Amino acid sequence: MSDMSEEERAHTFPHSDEDAARADRTPQTPQTRAPAYRLAFTDREFLLREELRPVRLQLELLKPQMIMDERGIESTVVMFGGARIPSPDKADQARTPTLGELSKYYDEARIFARKMTERSLASYGRDYVICTGGGPGVMEAGNMGADEAGGQSIGLGIVLPHEQAPNEYVTPDLCFNFHYFAVRKMHFLMRARAITVFPGGFGTLDELFETLTLIQTRRMKPLPILLFGRDFWDEIINWKALARAGTISDEDLNLIRYVETADEAIDIIDAWS
Repeated sequence: MSDMSEEERAHTFPHSDEDAARADRTPQTPQTRAPAYRLAFTDREFLLREELRPVRLQLELLKPQMIMDERGIESTVVMFGGARIPSPDKADQARTPTLGELSKYYDEARIFARKMTERSLASYGRDYVICTGGGPGVMEAGNMGADEAGGQSIGLGIVLPHEQAPNEYVTPDLCFNFHYFAVRKMHFLMRARAITVFPGGFGTLDELFETLTLIQTRRMKPLPILLFGRDFWDEIINWKALARAGTISDEDLNLIRYVETADEAIDIIDAWS
């Protein structure tokens, strides 16, 4: 029986970064300069090939998963909502009067995130961690509220045609960037204990309906889905018409709850738990 410790046995072979460093020191010849000679895991052109898409999907799933596991994050509270909703102090600069009126939900998002993060800190930041898309608007308000409480929050960004940096309130070590929308959606929902949905556009609607479909089809356990702003949602989606048409069941209407304030949302989450 070997006297080596488990850690020593794990390093019987050179670590990947050691071999990567050695490869960089290899004498320069026509052979070593050729793309074929590069170590596969350091070869950017190889990793970005069309045939490597399954590997990239796996990497994009694994990286946030491993980092959140290392941080001890067990559950999240997801905040979906519009990037264009301004803070109340900028409501008069909004592109439409409606967006200006919706600025009140920026404050509710900030208050909600702050209160949920205070609760999260009681579990040493493991549970009820705020998770947003990392952008402006409602997402910024959510990350700001968590920061005000002195806690951490997650930002799940996505590469878009127009360059957009994450908002400044996302915890840097929990600020992720995605290429694949599908993998990003998985990370939104994998640890979720509750979903809050503030007024928003196509992206918000996409995230809302994806979640509802997963629960309706029992691919995901039921959890609170809280829509902030009844007037907004009733104007853009006629849920009862869907039920009357038979395209959804009457009981599907119970998958959502309307709220107006952070405290209402927290009360529902508490009652659910």
